[in-house]
Amino acid sequence: MSVSDGYPSPLLVGLGLELRAWTDADLAAMVALFDNPQFARWTPLASPFDMDAARAYLDKSRRERASGRLLQFAVTTDGRTPLGEVLYVRRTDEPVSTVEIAYGIGPEHQGQGLASRAVRLLTGHVQEVLAPERVVLRIAPDNLPSQGVARSAGFRLTDDAPVLRPRREGPDIELMTWVHP
Repeated sequence: MSVSDGYPSPLLVGLGLELRAWTDADLAAMVALFDNPQFARWTPLASPFDMDAARAYLDKSRRERASGRLLQFAVTTDGRTPLGEVLYVRRTDEPVSTVEIAYGIGPEHQGQGLASRAVRLLTGHVQEVLAPERVVLRIAPDNLPSQGVARSAGFRLTDDAPVLRPRREGPDIELMTWVHP
């Protein structure tokens, strides 16, 4: 990966998007994107999400990328300006080889199909490069916008038992599993 003006070359390009690694130059953009009630409600991100949280998140992203277990990408249309994030996690707690994709687009950038396109782009990459038995999304039953993203990206709701995930505050969140055929 080459770096120009502090931004890495795109890692995945297609569907009008350039997905790339987060960099030190993105810390303020991460705060602007992630410090909002939507991210606090649906994700395990720190809330409030300040510069210290952004630095810790970036450091963790780099450690996880080095392990190959989790890859996080800034969603951009120009290779520079982050509009959100899409990531994948190799699940080691599943009965079959599974990769879970997660995403979040900043509220001011929603309604442009960015999440659906980012999920489709990353799903294709995961299926081609990692070839897991399942590629899944985990979505809360009352998160209707994310369910719309799942459908538009070609995922279908399964009858799997709900998955419980911890939140930073409050009770665990119950998530339904969506699978890509």
